[in-house]
Amino acid sequence: MKFSVHIPFVELLGFELQKFEGGEATICFDPKPEHQNSFNVVHGGASMTLLDVVMAHAARSVEPAMGCVTVEMKTSFMRPAKGALTAHGTLLHRTPTMAFTEGRIVDAAGKLCAHATGTFKFVPRLPVGKGTNALNTLKTD
Repeated sequence: MKFSVHIPFVELLGFELQKFEGGEATICFDPKPEHQNSFNVVHGGASMTLLDVVMAHAARSVEPAMGCVTVEMKTSFMRPAKGALTAHGTLLHRTPTMAFTEGRIVDAAGKLCAHATGTFKFVPRLPVGKGTNALNTLKTD
């Protein structure tokens, strides 16, 4: 399944969208050596990005035409993340402008590596492409 929006950083990390519907999202990540920290496990920043993206997609899955920006995120790391990872995001509650979510990362054995909660703001998607640069400014106020 393809991501419905172009996110260069997500493409660089190699995330693969598996589910995007009904307030849920699933993304797989096969970390490479350059995604590791000095302890040879997945860097916390890569894990937090994975959680951020899966929670935002869970929020957007109920209204794909809208954009979603992170307002707040809290992450807890339970164990080192190694090998192939799967992130699951769930929309817990939404208002017309906000989404409240949670996300989990599990390893190939199904062991929980990290958990997060996040708050996201729905924002209108703007036209993109040649000649639309002035329209690409995100308005979050």
